[in-house]
Amino acid sequence: MLKALFFDMDETLCDTAHANSVAKRLFAEALVANFGQGFDAAMMAEEYVRCIYREWTRQEKARYMPMIDTQGERSFRIQLIVDLVEKFANCTASNDIAEILLDKFDNDRLTHFDFYPGIKEFLLDARQHFTTVVITNGPEHSQLPKLATVNMEDYVDYIIVGGQEPAQKPAVSIFEKALGLAGCEAHEVIHVGDSLAADIRGANDSRITSVWIQHQQPLDAELGINPTHTLFHPSEIPGFVESLKS
Repeated sequence: MLKALFFDMDETLCDTAHANSVAKRLFAEALVANFGQGFDAAMMAEEYVRCIYREWTRQEKARYMPMIDTQGERSFRIQLIVDLVEKFANCTASNDIAEILLDKFDNDRLTHFDFYPGIKEFLLDARQHFTTVVITNGPEHSQLPKLATVNMEDYVDYIIVGGQEPAQKPAVSIFEKALGLAGCEAHEVIHVGDSLAADIRGANDSRITSVWIQHQQPLDAELGINPTHTLFHPSEIPGFVESLKS
């Protein structure tokens, strides 16, 4: 019997891609306003987002991981902007300017961050039938403001932020914590998420039924990660869960 629903947040419950897209465009405009038009500001904005999502090269990881460990996420992002301005605009950005740009990106992203249509109503209804848990990867610097922006605590029973845990998804430990909070066994839960490497692998390794939000992503056979169920878009989540009640 199904007793609990576990969800990823970004690209599962909330349209983070839209918020990122708007924030990147406005970030690029601010870069041009500060450093002129003689460089690819849009590409620099793309590189900024790539790096804050930890999609690093080996050299970037060696540079920024120790900085995060010793100085924190905000210091890393300020230095990242300084480095990217030097690389793309061939000029020097002060830490003060970098901090202003950092805050602008974060604020613009939050302004446009929201649930996918229909998801709020679905979550409110789901809580009447199941224990609901959000398990989101990412640092507190990013995830806590996003959670607060959509008032996530009003829609689910428990929230686990990967950046506050010893290990993030796909670690079995974070799913075990969710199971403990929900008071359920693995066979009584489904986990819904968009990342094969984090959500689906973690759920599968924890013996939890996995539901992949595909978003037109190809199923990478080389990863060897196969979801139990596949949905094409978050709009299909309510209907899928309804089908599990019977």
